[in-house]
Amino acid sequence: MTVDVRTRRSDEVRALERDEILDAVLPDALRVHGDLAARGAAYLGLPPLALYVDGRVVTLAPVADGLVLRTGVDSAGVVAALSADALSDLVQDVVSSMGLAMTSRITITEGSINNWIAYEPVLRALLDGRKVHEAGDVTFVDPDGDELDLSRSFTIDDDREQLRHFVEQAGFLHLRGVFDESEMAALAADIDEQLGLATPGDQEYWWATDEHGVEMPVRVLNFFDKSETLRRLAGDHRYEWIRDLTGDGHVDRHGGEGLVKPLGIVRGLSDLPWHKDCGQGGHSFGCNSLTCGISVTGADRVSGALGVIPGSHRANTLATGRDRHLDLQPRLLETRTGDVTIHCSDTLHRAYPPVERPRKVVYSGFGLPPLPGEVRRSDPEQARAQRAGLSDVQSRIEAADNEAAPDRYRAGRGH
Repeated sequence: MTVDVRTRRSDEVRALERDEILDAVLPDALRVHGDLAARGAAYLGLPPLALYVDGRVVTLAPVADGLVLRTGVDSAGVVAALSADALSDLVQDVVSSMGLAMTSRITITEGSINNWIAYEPVLRALLDGRKVHEAGDVTFVDPDGDELDLSRSFTIDDDREQLRHFVEQAGFLHLRGVFDESEMAALAADIDEQLGLATPGDQEYWWATDEHGVEMPVRVLNFFDKSETLRRLAGDHRYEWIRDLTGDGHVDRHGGEGLVKPLGIVRGLSDLPWHKDCGQGGHSFGCNSLTCGISVTGADRVSGALGVIPGSHRANTLATGRDRHLDLQPRLLETRTGDVTIHCSDTLHRAYPPVERPRKVVYSGFGLPPLPGEVRRSDPEQARAQRAGLSDVQSRIEAADNEAAPDRYRAGRGH
């Protein structure tokens, strides 16, 4: 097995024109994967989807023998208005349906934004040939062919092949006692120091609001650059071996973020709901990277432990929420100070809100290398700005949902 499931190259992405997408890309995909996508749409119970793109309107509608692309929006249950460049990014998996909402690049003029977001697995079935997950598709076996014990945790001295197999099957791993308490105390002090430097509106942080209306920084961005302790621990042999765990050639990302999980948060990106790290897009270019959570203070049921859904990295399912059709069951990873959790970027996970005491954690990890001959183009400053801009994501998504639609969005109805 392998956790490298990439199917696209970043250097093959180009700007697709509206008519090329509507007259060639989508019809070609329907001929190849229309049946697969239609099966997924039926399984999820989704209505027809209309796309209003710079003056043209088409609808993806299920019929008896697959999906069809029709002109107009007569049968659509959800209508999404977006630009040609946004649609270009969507069909090439540069950005997801949720990613467009999070970056204010789409407006839902009719129907539910939830149905728009739920279409993501169907679009990936249509455009990438990934079957929409159905109950029973994912099972778990140990190296001997017996049922895998998903409750297991490990140490860094355990057999690496067993650890590798567990990650490939389950999509996560819990390592006990990687670092000692003095090291975690130093890391906690670095987090506190950086949080103390925050000023209102500072985009080097994510912000959240508590039940008393107090806004506070909860995540230090670019923490790897700001914490000598993190840089030292990330280069330590107790941590660095994770890079080679799956044999897929992962590389150091030289990044990290320091988080605090306060009590009573009611708004903001503190206790994130179920999501995949590729939920904004890019699954076919980067999955699976390995995200590592260094448990600075430990976490249990009352201090906001990490939740994971085993096997979800092998399921083409909703990437920004827990689909009611998903038959895979969540697990809570209760950790002690110095433990490390690992999860694949395509594994559904969430942060449970602490209810009795806050906790601290640092996230870092390892990404996949370029594919043979692939030339990656990246803009570090743009990526930095995008990461910072997620602070107001709730407002952006709310704004995308059924805003008063300009008349031009309705021009295609009935045609």
